[in-house]
Amino acid sequence: MASIGEWKAPKLLHCSVWSGRTVSDRSDHFGEGCFVHGHIVPCLGSNPPSLADVTSTNGSPPNDGSALRVAFFGPFGTFTEQALRTQRDLSDSELVPMRTVPDVLDAVSSGEVDCGFVPIENSIEGMVNFTLDALAFDHDLIVTREVVLDIHLCLAAPEGTSLADVSDVMSIPVATAQCHKFLREHLPNANLLAATSTAGAAKSVAEQSSTGLAAIAPRVAADLYGLSVLAEDIEDEEGNQTRFVVVSRDGASAPSGHDRTGLVVFQRADEPGSLISILQEFAARRINLSNLISRPIRPGGLGEYCFIILAEGHVGDDLMADTMRALHAKQGLVKWFGSWPRADGAVSDVSSHADERWKSADDWIADIRSRL
Repeated sequence: MASIGEWKAPKLLHCSVWSGRTVSDRSDHFGEGCFVHGHIVPCLGSNPPSLADVTSTNGSPPNDGSALRVAFFGPFGTFTEQALRTQRDLSDSELVPMRTVPDVLDAVSSGEVDCGFVPIENSIEGMVNFTLDALAFDHDLIVTREVVLDIHLCLAAPEGTSLADVSDVMSIPVATAQCHKFLREHLPNANLLAATSTAGAAKSVAEQSSTGLAAIAPRVAADLYGLSVLAEDIEDEEGNQTRFVVVSRDGASAPSGHDRTGLVVFQRADEPGSLISILQEFAARRINLSNLISRPIRPGGLGEYCFIILAEGHVGDDLMADTMRALHAKQGLVKWFGSWPRADGAVSDVSSHADERWKSADDWIADIRSRL
């Protein structure tokens, strides 16, 4: 596995380990902290291995040299598979299609596969909540990489079907929602049927071979399952894109200078100002947030929410580590689910300048303390 040089997890970052786990349950070591099922905690081991033993520079999961098994949201023909195949190191692996996103994450957690590939955000419909919820509540996995794919949807049906013949349209609901304008204009009376994926819809339509049934699916899936394309590029908005992520049990990505960090922050108490107290920690350090959503806590009651945050920066950066340290001290329970390179490669000048100022302030304090 590739070494990442001198980077190591910040010594003072103590992320909560939940679900009843304690430090003694650790299974891997992470620099001067222990990497425990997606969390960094103080390491009690006497001789922890180097970070290079558990970390990859490109976000690939650790591997003993055997062929990787990569689970993805299937079946074959999904946008998820298309995005996965843009990653040469993963596309050469053994690809294992799964029926649902939770199935993918379950397979990663159980060790059935080395890593998983799932959608997390769409530019029209927003965050994919069942992916976020699974990462926040159901699994202790980390995101190691993201991939962005342009999304183009088509309406496909068995050979000989015309647009006027279509009475039922099948697809995954999030894809149907991205094509409302086309459906209202061309198929206002069509029944909308749910499928587990766009490619799954194409496969079902091909198997049923009904002239009244069509699928909203990728062109690749239509071709794969022998369907005719009745209309192309039927998505409502130009520039439709989906962000996908690689998830793994370990193998955290090294800092690249253009990273994103995922956090779940739980409130100590539901009280006025609790959200602003969280946001102040990022604002004070000039860290930009690319996404902030509230999600119901599981298990929990009505009105009990946590905040899922995607922020620019890496846990290996001093500013991000200090922000996470402050959040942990304030809120008590903070879950880190990865720091990974952004797909667009953009670097935040504000953050880098703030980091320089923060280091300058550290030097100033160190100079004062040296006189004591």
